[in-house]
Amino acid sequence: MNYLLITRIARQELLVNIRNKWTIIFAVVFGVLVVSISYIGIMAEGFSGMQNFTRTSASILNLVLYIVPLVALIMGTLSFTSDRGTTELLFSQPVFRSEILLGKILGLFFSLSLSMLLGFIVAGGIISSVTGAEGLLQYLMFVMLSLILALVFLVVAVVIATANKRKSKSFGISLFAWFFFVLFYDLIVLGVLLFFKGHTANYILFLSLFGNPVDMVRVASLIILDNVSIFGAAGAALLRFLGGSGMSVVLLVLSLFVWIGIPIVFSHRMLNKQDI
Repeated sequence: MNYLLITRIARQELLVNIRNKWTIIFAVVFGVLVVSISYIGIMAEGFSGMQNFTRTSASILNLVLYIVPLVALIMGTLSFTSDRGTTELLFSQPVFRSEILLGKILGLFFSLSLSMLLGFIVAGGIISSVTGAEGLLQYLMFVMLSLILALVFLVVAVVIATANKRKSKSFGISLFAWFFFVLFYDLIVLGVLLFFKGHTANYILFLSLFGNPVDMVRVASLIILDNVSIFGAAGAALLRFLGGSGMSVVLLVLSLFVWIGIPIVFSHRMLNKQDI
């Protein structure tokens, strides 16, 4: 595998996405929302004004869990269902398909990361100047989890786009994937739990957590932010089984990387079988 070629493809993909107006719009909107939330604080709990890093992270958690997967799915689908002529030209070059796949994924991830980091860095600068550096480490870990979540849904989008050559169908499945993981998954798990009790229900809760990267990031973020009282039954079951917050976060992060690796393998296999 030629890592220089992967870097060049990633750089080209990054430049294409930076010039894309939708990437710029997302960067601006995400930055404005993160900075606004850092100022408004947790109004529902009676706080107002500028909050410290920990409270800001807890405030913007839901924003990340809803917006980041959607934008990642859209960007990934759009990139891998782009103009047919451009795609054929790229794959006609003396480059392995695995190199093209990894290069495009890295370029997409870098462009999405830059858009997200813009908001996080500006918000972090404002918070540190007003409230100090308390909770900075937790904030940085939360940012890392947010970037991992973006990468997970980017590679999910790559699988969808690779399996479906039609752009309209790929976008439809991507939107369904967003609804499923962000909105429907927990409802399905709760429905299944109605048929079980006791230890069986706890095992199902524990295992169900690893079937949804959104839930994994949510629980890991709340553990890091010490908000264990609000992370739900699945998070409580995780702590009971593993007996500690540190091991729980490590297992969740490792599971997220599994979610990244498996779709890449599937995408590579499908690309090798396709006649482009």
